[in-house]
Amino acid sequence: MTTLDVDAVQAFVTVADLQSFTRAAELLGSTQGAISVKLKRLEDRLGQRLIERTPRSVRLSAQGAVFIDGAREFLAAHDRALAGVFSARRHFGLGIAAHVAGPEVPTLLARLNAHDPGLTIEVRMDTSRVLLDAFDRGELDAAIIRREDDRRDGEVLGPEHFGWFAAPQFAHRQGEPLRLAALAPACGVRDIATRALDAGSIPWTEVFLGGTSSMVTAAVSAGLAISAFSCRLAPPGTVEVSHRFGLPPLPSTEIVMFSTLTDARSREALRTLATAFREHRPSS
Repeated sequence: MTTLDVDAVQAFVTVADLQSFTRAAELLGSTQGAISVKLKRLEDRLGQRLIERTPRSVRLSAQGAVFIDGAREFLAAHDRALAGVFSARRHFGLGIAAHVAGPEVPTLLARLNAHDPGLTIEVRMDTSRVLLDAFDRGELDAAIIRREDDRRDGEVLGPEHFGWFAAPQFAHRQGEPLRLAALAPACGVRDIATRALDAGSIPWTEVFLGGTSSMVTAAVSAGLAISAFSCRLAPPGTVEVSHRFGLPPLPSTEIVMFSTLTDARSREALRTLATAFREHRPSS
């Protein structure tokens, strides 16, 4: 079965239309020699001379005149096939951990949309553990989470540092348990904070346990409690108070992106995603 090379057919049609190897090479961003090689390869494959070339003229041969219409249809079908692939809207399921999402997220999504307008981005926000489980089940194409276990795969986007934050007016009486505002028990930051307090033999009590992130932020900003936050995401107006109250340092971790996408278009979208996150996340 004879198969056709798209580049060779394009070279033939362009030479036929312009009646010049030199102008065809200029239009195709190639060289006259390369165009000649492609045409010779096509003629050898078909077993027919397609172009009659003399020092003064370039014209279709009798066989070339028969082949030219089919060649144009072949190229048009090739262009339609590519247009169908690149114009079709695709869905991209992206998970972003709630404790990772910061002010860079709008920029991140805008960059991804500008890179590929045919991409329908479906964003899901939850805890890192829930999103990683969803990714492992195939429910997400990519997930940006905080590393919370010994799993070492995924692309590291950057470090994540933590600190103890409180309102400037927060008061802690010596001998009383430290008032700690925290989210639900499944929260990874809560686990980091409480383990550090227990290891330092510092008594603590939780307030606003199980509340929303906005409730925790409100309690800390109002001076009612202290909480551990990512240094990127500490509430405005709060200050780091670990030295002030003799609190233990909190271990750092990493922000990681997971994905199993392998096609070139998706991989390029992932590179855009990672670059946007690294460029626009505030310094810790």
